[in-house]
Amino acid sequence: MNLNEKFIINLQGKSYVTYEGLLDLAHQKNLKSIEVELIQIPTKENNMTAICKATATNENEIYTDLGDASPQSVNSTIVPHLIRMASTRAKARVLRDLTNIGMTAFEELSYNENVSDPEENYMPNIEEPPTKRQLETIKKLSEELNATVNYNNLTKRSAGSLISRMLEEIKK
Repeated sequence: MNLNEKFIINLQGKSYVTYEGLLDLAHQKNLKSIEVELIQIPTKENNMTAICKATATNENEIYTDLGDASPQSVNSTIVPHLIRMASTRAKARVLRDLTNIGMTAFEELSYNENVSDPEENYMPNIEEPPTKRQLETIKKLSEELNATVNYNNLTKRSAGSLISRMLEEIKK
């Protein structure tokens, strides 16, 4: 069993495996099936939280885990797709168990573009530049997508959003 390095994303000094990489490994471990069940439909009463249960089966074992998604845990472009994101997160979690990967899946990360930084009170118009790792990740993803990226006005926040959108595009 071998995890290809192209399925590892580095963000802010931490490594994350992509769902695509987990699925690749699962097939190497003879994945027979993966099924998803919607446990909770997002409604106003549950703060628009979708919950899915995924079950993965290989030759010898059955694994089950949950994934959730809410407007507070995804970036704004994913909000209309909460059920799909909860499904992807559930599948990523169950595939991590099946493949014995302890690293968090990139798709499991919570995004919150609306976090207010106390520093912004002092410097409201200055945004942090993207990190070196964000730039490396964007370069790697843009090559995979054969896309051109304008790096001129990129900020740490917009780089994070761009990476998310690029990963969604790769999954299509």
